[in-house]
Amino acid sequence: MSQSQGIKLILRAFRHRNYRLFFGGQAVSLIGTWMQQIALGWLVYRLTDSAFLLGVVGFATQVPTFLLATFAGVYADKYNNHKIIITTQTFAMIQAFILAYLTLSHQVTVWYIILLSIFAGIINAFDMPTRQSFVIEMVEDKNDLPNAIALNSSMFNSARLIGPTAAGFLISSVGEGMCFLLNAVSYIAVIAALFAMKIKKKEKTQAKKKVLTELKEGIKYSYNFKPIRAILLMIAVVSLAGMPYTILMPVIAKDVLHGSANTLGFLMAAVGIGAMAGAIYLASRKTVIGLGRWIYYASGIFGISLILFSFSRTIPLSIFLMLFTGFGMMVQMASCNTVLQTIVDDDKRGRVMSLYVTAFMGSAPFGSLVAGSLASNIGTPATLLLSGITILIVAVVFARVIPSLRVLIRPVYVEKGIIPEVSKGLQATTHLQMPPED
Repeated sequence: MSQSQGIKLILRAFRHRNYRLFFGGQAVSLIGTWMQQIALGWLVYRLTDSAFLLGVVGFATQVPTFLLATFAGVYADKYNNHKIIITTQTFAMIQAFILAYLTLSHQVTVWYIILLSIFAGIINAFDMPTRQSFVIEMVEDKNDLPNAIALNSSMFNSARLIGPTAAGFLISSVGEGMCFLLNAVSYIAVIAALFAMKIKKKEKTQAKKKVLTELKEGIKYSYNFKPIRAILLMIAVVSLAGMPYTILMPVIAKDVLHGSANTLGFLMAAVGIGAMAGAIYLASRKTVIGLGRWIYYASGIFGISLILFSFSRTIPLSIFLMLFTGFGMMVQMASCNTVLQTIVDDDKRGRVMSLYVTAFMGSAPFGSLVAGSLASNIGTPATLLLSGITILIVAVVFARVIPSLRVLIRPVYVEKGIIPEVSKGLQATTHLQMPPED
């Protein structure tokens, strides 16, 4: 394959105009989002000097997702996703402006931050499941869906590379408030891109059903199909144990590595570089086949890198280990996302992806509280060590069950044309075989 063909393969989702618009707007907005996230953690720790309150703020941001995301998924299946996302992005911009005003006017307190974090969490609870479902509407060719998801991950992690680094310099020079203000302004890009899209109106056939009825239907569907159930369970456990490491990064940067806000920015940027590498790999893949194996490979890399990171006391080594943390975390998350979006029925996509968001983001607030409490009692390095060990155990367990999941997924791939349908005489036996890895 020539270099130009390789680039076209990696960027093939850009053939779709709406996706190009969304990608460009989000690329700007997410840089601001990462700047705000880093600045918020640093601000809380500067005001309180408390790892526990860092966990409380993380809990306040994420718990609305746990409580509301499943209901939001019902609305994503029932109503216009395009309009929902415009609304959520507008409210997110307002939240950032309020946070910027309070900080720049020196009126901010940890209690204001907690209230605004809850507000942001409510916004995200509706935004994230809808955005996951919206990808299929922007990318009309389903063969390009895995590539679009991988490119979304690359965009997210490119922003993770730029945003924290910029935040570190801005915090040191002009303070946290400017990060919040720039984030608020960055939302203009994605809102403008959303208004510029031309979205085909889709009839929502389930509008007459009650919300709770549809919610129950989505949960029952996800539970009864073992591959979806297993992937959601793995995401929940990995998120519960592993994702709170980001909440504790200000403690690592300041107290363990004896660094500054720049140190925090460099650590998070390293996570972004590793995640970006993983996203480029996934975008270069031609097919979803074989991603099941990468789910437990990447989880293992995530767990091992956190274990080693917990023992590091030097900034260069810590930054190096964060590269692998970012790679493992992103590939695990994006692989799970891609497999779910591929095997789910279209009319239940919003509800299943809301369960994905609940598993991924909804379990994180409880992990943040536990991590904050543990860090206050046994220390941050020991907390990260326990997190890494837990993730490694989950990876081993998933590796043992993946063969049985492949048997159930294969007929879905055949039905969707991902695997060529074999003759009836051979189909019974091939269902028991693993499709080629690549």
